[in-house]
Amino acid sequence: METTERIIIHSDLNNFYATVERVLDPALAGKPLAVCGSKEERRGIVLAKSEEAKKFGIKTGDTVWQAQKKCPDILIISPHFDKYMEFSRKVKAIYAQYTDLVEGYGIDECWLDVTRSTLIFPPFEPKYCEVNGQKHFTDDYLRFLGDTIRERVKRELGVTVSCGVSFNKVFAKLGSDLKKPDGTTVISFLNYKDVVGGLPVGDLLYVGKATEKKLVSMGLDTIGKLAAADIDRLREVFGKNGETLLKFARGEDEEPVGNIDDKREYKSIGNSCTYPEDVVNYSRAERLIYVLAESVASRLRETGQGLADTVHLWVRYSDLSDFSVQKKVRHTALCGEIAAHAFSMFKQYVKPPFKVRAIGVSVSGFDNGESQVTFDESFGNYKKREAVERAVDEIRKKHGYDKLQRGIMAEEPDQMGEDIKNSHLIKPANFEDRK
Repeated sequence: METTERIIIHSDLNNFYATVERVLDPALAGKPLAVCGSKEERRGIVLAKSEEAKKFGIKTGDTVWQAQKKCPDILIISPHFDKYMEFSRKVKAIYAQYTDLVEGYGIDECWLDVTRSTLIFPPFEPKYCEVNGQKHFTDDYLRFLGDTIRERVKRELGVTVSCGVSFNKVFAKLGSDLKKPDGTTVISFLNYKDVVGGLPVGDLLYVGKATEKKLVSMGLDTIGKLAAADIDRLREVFGKNGETLLKFARGEDEEPVGNIDDKREYKSIGNSCTYPEDVVNYSRAERLIYVLAESVASRLRETGQGLADTVHLWVRYSDLSDFSVQKKVRHTALCGEIAAHAFSMFKQYVKPPFKVRAIGVSVSGFDNGESQVTFDESFGNYKKREAVERAVDEIRKKHGYDKLQRGIMAEEPDQMGEDIKNSHLIKPANFEDRK
């Protein structure tokens, strides 16, 4: 009897930036440290922290001064993004020795589909069991696969990874979050109801805070309760996304893992920034959104994803509440157009008086160069503007991103010297952004 069950591994490199810094400088071992931007000005944010720093309550997104207040002895390390990219490539090269179905989820996370790998982890042969006439992989076998990946990365590169092993991408991602650092969690057909059912619904992939709040208000505060929910009720509140939520909670996610050479790996491209003081007026918000949009447009061109047809805005207030919205737009890769759409959403949803602490801008819906876009007269100079932005990209590539700034930045001196493109990255969009 053959099984149609998939074996999906989600790998998550633990405290990635901080761990790489320790590999580069072993003297940092055992000490609380945080990788932050612009530490000299005390205005950067925590991009990554060590396990020791976590014990002091330090969180990603804290400002430098907040981290130092929580832990006066914390070591503040400037980021080395070229090294992080190098380690990320080396980790993916290890994964590629097991399967060509490797899909990135940011710089530090990947899904692997090893179901039919011809390099399948010898000498341990697949182990099966039969339940209700169905053939399934045993939990011990699945755990072996995750442990093999995890231990090899640690042995060869000195960085640790947490692995989730399951029969779909959503549960695999969920599993990798359950045992950190350096652990393997199996969520299989044999145990998924026991493992997943009692977890908070917000732990489910793509369920952001807004969706979680709605679900909890409906009495669906756990994944198990969501899995047993009435589909008509979910459709009424979430529309078509209600069906997706139900499928994810029930383990019915069938989305395939992309190929390691597939350029369509990116779900979204974005940047965000936490500011040292509250943003309290529209004029400053517009300038900061413009900075973020410029970095997003530059990264979009670098990835070769073509043009984007959706702009996303994320806003966090000083009380740490947040929201995200999106807008369908004409296909574009231009900074000005992305910024204009993002700022229009900001004005629509953020009403004065307001105190905003963080803003994120991202784009999705990439055409991969396949769209045949005809611009009307008002967009007739699109190609010229694109050529100018690409020329700016080349100058920055040679002399540094922060060395060439637009005039709008003259009113933001604190931002002038920051490489926001490389220091503030957003992972693919959350569930609210999938609407």
